[in-house]
Amino acid sequence: MTTPVDEVLLRSLTPSVLTVLVRRGADFAAAEDAVQDALVEALRVWEADPPRDAKGWLITAAWRKFLDATRADAARRRREDRVEEQPAPGPAAAEDDTLQLYFLCAHPSLTPASAVALTLRAVGGLTTRQIAAAYLVPEATMAQRISRAKRTVSDVRFDRPGDVATVLRVLYLVFNEGYSGDVDLAAEAIRLTRQLAARIDHPEVAGLLALMLLHHARRAARTAPDGSLVPLAEQDRGRWDTTLIAEGVGILQAALARDRLGEFQAQAAIAALHADAPAAGETDWVQIVEWYDELARLTDSPVVRLNRAVAVGEADGPRAGLAALAAVDASLPRHCAVAAYLHERDGDPVTAARLYAEAAHQATNLAERDHLTRQAARLNARRGR
Repeated sequence: MTTPVDEVLLRSLTPSVLTVLVRRGADFAAAEDAVQDALVEALRVWEADPPRDAKGWLITAAWRKFLDATRADAARRRREDRVEEQPAPGPAAAEDDTLQLYFLCAHPSLTPASAVALTLRAVGGLTTRQIAAAYLVPEATMAQRISRAKRTVSDVRFDRPGDVATVLRVLYLVFNEGYSGDVDLAAEAIRLTRQLAARIDHPEVAGLLALMLLHHARRAARTAPDGSLVPLAEQDRGRWDTTLIAEGVGILQAALARDRLGEFQAQAAIAALHADAPAAGETDWVQIVEWYDELARLTDSPVVRLNRAVAVGEADGPRAGLAALAAVDASLPRHCAVAAYLHERDGDPVTAARLYAEAAHQATNLAERDHLTRQAARLNARRGR
């Protein structure tokens, strides 16, 4: 006979358990995560096997969770120490178990959002608070999402790997988090994608690797010495890593030759066209629009349509870009920023300045918010002369 778990009791014990862990030497954030994991474990096992000493059980379980997380974090840091800031071209080195963990965390029973959150927490080493900030949700909401994901895969065996397409999506999202966020995961994502490409002969795996390399090649030029964001058109192309660009283009060409086009190959083709232009004014925007048309056909993504509007504005003029933008959901992130850019190019600085200010208010990234604020200030100052 089972006994219902008293969740009120569990929550009432949380502060005292947290205090014990902190006194034992755990930092507060890590202790919070460990206690949260112990609560999830209690909800899972207590109904069938309730402990005699609830508080003692929670302290023991939370301390073990903390030690496990500490060991995992140390292992992750050792892996990162082996990865150079710019990933070396060529085949990946001998594999460790990290990619296998990605397959477990990317199990098909999870949604992509839950899979990437679980991967960032369990493999990437981010705290629940950091992941919540990246997703713009309350920490408690993200803790519940990760807990549900853990319960979902708790009984999955390592010989039942997740779907490759899901692993690709998770690696792509992890790369983007490392590329634009506070925690550097980009090089690690590239390392793992190299391993996946060595293990699986598939054009979309190659397409994702090419996309990562082409984006990573521009990393040094993306920010100014003061940390401010440098738009693509204004970047010093002499700072782009030509070795990574050459490798990415070579991998992409081999993948496209197999005539099995997928979204990552299409995205990589767009990145390659940007990389191929000696200067921003020489970018082949007409061909980029054609690739966005292919990408929209493959994904039907509103983000793709938003980026396509920018490309149309460059290829056919800002009025055409604004017409394309009118078909995109205005609530989409960066919609205001794109509208501001196109209105400025169309000779309407008043509207552009207002939209830049709105976009800055909506921005989720400090560097992006500062950049958009400066754009609005620049146009307002020009009007005041």
